[in-house]
Amino acid sequence: MAKIQLNGKKIKVSKDINIEDLIKKYRLDEKKIAIELNGEILPKNHFKKKKLKNNDRIEIVHFIGGG
Repeated sequence: MAKIQLNGKKIKVSKDINIEDLIKKYRLDEKKIAIELNGEILPKNHFKKKKLKNNDRIEIVHFIGGG
């Protein structure tokens, strides 16, 4: 297990989980979110490649339309 911080909350995840798996776990729409990993915006094409490790800090921001 790895301990990470997700939107300010400490959680445990399996060591082999990647960002894409995390998005699926929380049933998020990949098209409507942005991911910040350890203070840097993560490009969508890295979601599948980037494995999470101990002490990673992730912020997920949802885009909301309005008018």
